[in-house]
Amino acid sequence: MAKARNDRIQTLIDQISVPPGQKINLKKDYDPGDTGDLIKKKDAPEMLAEGIQQLAEYQDKLYAQNTYSLLIIFQAMDAAGKDGVIKHVMSGVNPQGTQVYSFKAPSDEELDHDYLWRNFKTLPERGRIGIFNRSYYEEVLVARVHPEILERQRIPPELKGKGIWKQRFEEINNFEKYLTHNGVVVLKFFLNVSKAAQKKRFLERIELPEKNWKFSTFDVQEREHWEEYQAAYEDMLDHTSTEHAPWYVVPADHKWFTHLAVAAVIGKTLRDLKLAYPTVSEEHQQELLKAKEMLESEV
Repeated sequence: MAKARNDRIQTLIDQISVPPGQKINLKKDYDPGDTGDLIKKKDAPEMLAEGIQQLAEYQDKLYAQNTYSLLIIFQAMDAAGKDGVIKHVMSGVNPQGTQVYSFKAPSDEELDHDYLWRNFKTLPERGRIGIFNRSYYEEVLVARVHPEILERQRIPPELKGKGIWKQRFEEINNFEKYLTHNGVVVLKFFLNVSKAAQKKRFLERIELPEKNWKFSTFDVQEREHWEEYQAAYEDMLDHTSTEHAPWYVVPADHKWFTHLAVAAVIGKTLRDLKLAYPTVSEEHQQELLKAKEMLESEV
């Protein structure tokens, strides 16, 4: 039973992974409405609950072992469901061992530093899980679609040429390799929502009072750049999915499947680390026995 389940998970992961060094086409290679033909919706709640329980167990060992840390990056178009994934998939983990950062437009202080600086400050400590809701990848996505953003950055003019995107891809790959060489496991998810599903979710945010706060007219304005963003994402995925820090393109039109796929990748990644609780020395074991005797001898 366990082997069959693990085989299904591996097949799912293979379907959504971006092979390093391979040029991909989002329209042809990754269907936003796909559910893998491996899992039925009625089975999803139970499978997700099992996955969340496993994540909690892995996180406990990750924290106790205090050797690795896990950095999870989410990138997506608006309304793809990043907040929902974080809420549902990470619902069972210990908040003390998890840090979530949402990166907005850079402040004046952040613009006075290099574009990786604010992310560097928030990397997870050993034993912890760090989640980036958007990340330094905005610097090859939004800044590429809106060149005026790059113009506002305090970069020497001669360094803003056409080669800046290839240069940043290389810098990001080197940065992530540096992280993995220091025990930071990097997982990157692009939640791939269709334009039709995004429209439906935008209309819900307008029509339902309890969701009005989520909507901004800026979101609709960004839809006008849909094809530009798709091209920017493809180029980013082509150049930054590596063996040490892979990208996963997760279908995002069906939220139940999105949650399950993300949980599956995180769970398998932690399982492959072969995490274990630390073993104590003989001296420590003797101290434990002595403490036990003292407690049991209390009147």
